[in-house]
Amino acid sequence: MDWTEFLTIAIAHLLAVASPGPDFAIVTRQSVTAGTRIGLWTSFGVAAGILVHVSYCILGVALLLSQSPTLFSSMKLVAAAYLFYLGIQSIRESLQAAPSNGAEIRVIVEPRQAFWSGFLTNGLNPKATLFFLALFTVVIDPETALGMQVFYGLYLAVATFLWFAMLSSIMGRQEVRQFMLKAGAWFERGMGILLIGLAVQIALVR
Repeated sequence: MDWTEFLTIAIAHLLAVASPGPDFAIVTRQSVTAGTRIGLWTSFGVAAGILVHVSYCILGVALLLSQSPTLFSSMKLVAAAYLFYLGIQSIRESLQAAPSNGAEIRVIVEPRQAFWSGFLTNGLNPKATLFFLALFTVVIDPETALGMQVFYGLYLAVATFLWFAMLSSIMGRQEVRQFMLKAGAWFERGMGILLIGLAVQIALVR
C-alpha cells in the first residue's frame, strides 16, 4: 500500500465529510426529529451513496459526466429538486403539526425511508461527483491496482458511515434532542430552509 496516497485520501475525505452540506443536514434532521436509530439508518444510506460514486469513478463514468455539460446539468437539477422537495416537506410538516401549546414535534420515519433519504441525498450530489472525480484522477495514481482502488472506496464508505454515525449518536441524545426540539416547529422550518438553500447552491454549481 502507498501510505502517502492513502493518507492524502483520508485527510481529503475527512475535510470533505466534516464540512456542513446536504449529508450533514439530512442526518442532523433525522437524528433530532426521529432519534439516533433513524439517524444511523440515514448514515448507512449516505455511506451506500459513497459506493455509487466510487463505482462510477473506477469505471470511468465520472469523467464522462464531467465532460458532458448536459449530463452534469441534468444530475444537478435532479439533486437540487430532491433537496428542494425535502425542504418543502420539512416546512409543510412543521406547519401541519405546529402545536399551539409549544409541544415538541416528533417525526415518525421508517428505517427504509431513512436509508433512501441518505442514499439519494449523497448519491445525487454533484459536488460529491466532482470530489471523487478529483480524488480518482489527481490523488490516486492511474497505475494503482484495481483491488487497491476498491479498498480505498470501501474505506471511504466505512469512514463516512462512522463519521455520520457519531453525529447521529450526538444529535440523537435525549438531552440534545430536547434542547433542539424546544423550538418545535421552528426547528423543522429552519432545517427546511437550510435544505432549500443547499438545493439552490447545488443548482448553481458550475
